[in-house]
Amino acid sequence: MKPFFLIMAYLGAVTLPLILSAWVGGPPRSYHQELASGLGILAFSMILMEFILSGRFKAISSGVGLDLTMRFHQVMARTALVFALLHPFFYQGTPSGGQRPWDPLRVLTITTDFSALSTGIVAYLLLASLALLAIGRTQLDYKYETWRLLHGVGALLIAVLLLHHTVYAGRYGAQPVMTWVWIALTAVAAGTLLTVYLLVPFLQKARPWRVTSVTRLTPKQWELTVQPDGHPGLDYKAGQFVWLNAGHSPFSMKENPFSICSAPAAGPEISFMVRELGDFTRTIGQIKTGTVAYLDGPYGTLSVDDRTEPGIALIAGGVGLAPLLGILRQMRLTDDSRKVKLVYGNRVIEQIAYRDELGADDLIYVLSEPPETWQGETGLIDAALLDRVFSAREFSQWLFVMCGPRIMMDGVEDHLINRGTPPHRILSERFNYD
Repeated sequence: MKPFFLIMAYLGAVTLPLILSAWVGGPPRSYHQELASGLGILAFSMILMEFILSGRFKAISSGVGLDLTMRFHQVMARTALVFALLHPFFYQGTPSGGQRPWDPLRVLTITTDFSALSTGIVAYLLLASLALLAIGRTQLDYKYETWRLLHGVGALLIAVLLLHHTVYAGRYGAQPVMTWVWIALTAVAAGTLLTVYLLVPFLQKARPWRVTSVTRLTPKQWELTVQPDGHPGLDYKAGQFVWLNAGHSPFSMKENPFSICSAPAAGPEISFMVRELGDFTRTIGQIKTGTVAYLDGPYGTLSVDDRTEPGIALIAGGVGLAPLLGILRQMRLTDDSRKVKLVYGNRVIEQIAYRDELGADDLIYVLSEPPETWQGETGLIDAALLDRVFSAREFSQWLFVMCGPRIMMDGVEDHLINRGTPPHRILSERFNYD
């Protein structure tokens, strides 16, 4: 029920300014004018809520998953952009200018004060640019840290510009009650940025970690292990992830999300399976033991703790093995009696990690480009393979946990639903956000 309550809370928060504006705003105007104002009010309140959705607050993401929270953030950001883009066009045909004898309360007019209009115009352009940069981040191929800084600063600038525009150019925002409401909401949004960029790093500084080992697993995959330095460590569940910052100040933007591949039962050390891909991961092998690191987390709902299903199906693609390996290790260390099967797909045999540890029992290796001597499954993790591996009873009763490329997870989820697996028995985690 938590997603339902979160959605209701979100709807209540974004519509509150609209309801208050209708209450204190005076006599109604023509339909298209009210629609224009309403779209502008909703766009502004939704933009302010975006700060909270993207703030990594566990009270919001726990129970639904940070990946779902971020996808909701994306959808609402694009909805707010549509509302903002439509907002000025519904004012067409409205008389403009200053006070007139027949309109002393300016019910029918819009300000021509350029300073009040200009902040809205600049915010209008910035919002569209920020959304396009976020959607095209992968194609533009600029550093994650650069994008994150631009995104945070740009969003704050948009909020401040819209606050000025709403209060000085808006009929409803000029009402004293609404002025204070918008100031308060903008302050809360700015406060979330201060929390993420200042308060959280300040708290992390008191809980440093040290790199204890960096081990090559395959030609382009590594295992990085850290241990707590002067504190008990992290209280996490197998399958969760953290934001890792290695070798930089806790106030640095250079942090990235990585799934934990170690098990809580193994002790305070935490390990990560890292694939060379981005700016940070390409230099992972250069990190020295003893390097200071900081962790922000744990996050994620990819956990099998407290589940009652008789069996666990782990489906991994490439580096998506990391959280599932943590789950498998935890089950082994705690003598978990549930049955388990691991389906692990890669492109070539050289990409298979932890082969000696994983063993062969109830483990299905899949290669899309196998060597001639390969005796395991070939191709992709698709519907036909799943039907060979799992029985009808397992489809209906087991818990399916997956992590890997988006196309793999989409296909697996669709087939599981078709085979009668209840949605609450399908767990997945996705890190690809646009």
